[in-house]
Amino acid sequence: MRFKKFSLLVSALAFVLLVAGCGGSGSGGKDENVVNILNWSEYLPEELIKQFEEETGIKVNYSTISSNEELVAKLNVGNATYDIAVPSTYFVEVLIKEGQLEKINKDNIPNLKNIDEKFMGWDFDPDDEYSVPYMWGTEIIAYNEDLVDFEIKNYKDLFNPKLKDGLVVLDDPRTMLGAMLEMLGYSVNSTNEDEIMKAGEELKKLMPNIKAFDSDSPKNLLVSGEVKAGVVYGAEAALAMRENPSIKMVIPEDHLSLWQDNFVIPKDAPHKENAEKFIDFILRPEISKEITVDYPYHNPNKAALELLPDDIRKELELTDEDFERGVHAKDVGEAIKYYDRAWSEVKQ
Repeated sequence: MRFKKFSLLVSALAFVLLVAGCGGSGSGGKDENVVNILNWSEYLPEELIKQFEEETGIKVNYSTISSNEELVAKLNVGNATYDIAVPSTYFVEVLIKEGQLEKINKDNIPNLKNIDEKFMGWDFDPDDEYSVPYMWGTEIIAYNEDLVDFEIKNYKDLFNPKLKDGLVVLDDPRTMLGAMLEMLGYSVNSTNEDEIMKAGEELKKLMPNIKAFDSDSPKNLLVSGEVKAGVVYGAEAALAMRENPSIKMVIPEDHLSLWQDNFVIPKDAPHKENAEKFIDFILRPEISKEITVDYPYHNPNKAALELLPDDIRKELELTDEDFERGVHAKDVGEAIKYYDRAWSEVKQ
């Protein structure tokens, strides 16, 4: 979902832990009627998994990750364990370049026709050979109007001293440094060392206002009133608003980040056809709609959108103009080391 990431470099300790975590997962042999899924937490209702199992007789083994780095690491050490994974935006491109994905047989996914064309052919997979859109979203600003006595319109407003120790922001270098890069007039996908380090210096100026870095569930701090505002995923803001009517969301005027999570099939997946059956199941309008009702991320499934109740539609409002000005992260290659260094200096 979403960019909860640091870099593609995994420490030796984390690597060992991940290898250990791959054991005993009940992934099933190649001939077993199962499908092994690697997805983000709080992203797919359990009752839909059970429905798929009942309809098809295919057992679902469901594992979760909390970052794209963890996903990549698990694929690297999984020894053809997984049949489906859900990487974000440019991580699809990274996996394609590394030869870690199978081409998807679209003949086995007739419900692909339900996906809006504007979410197909993104530059991380221009021919849509390796990925199928699942959900997409934005990083926006949310604030508690009972605790904030001034108007918040953009990232620059978050530097206001009135927000001292009052912000939660995503624990994600590409999101936060990207916002600073665009504020400074640079590309969010800059590969220039000086520009990236300047973005880091700008982000350091925000540190007195930052109470917490949290990509997993930042809404909790907003709902409880422990923070006054935050940079969060749009769905987190929507869920916070359901629990606390004082929470409002803002589409920032100075920077709007877009991301898309995608189904992919890892190389040598042991149950590829079952994976394609599962993807097709999820793309059924009534199934896809239920996911968005529970987890209000933006849905690329146009047939599912038509089934959504009006209150959910309102939570997902984003104008065509905002969508067009939105930017998404791309693979910056070796320049990721500059982002890592800038991020480390911000958080030290």
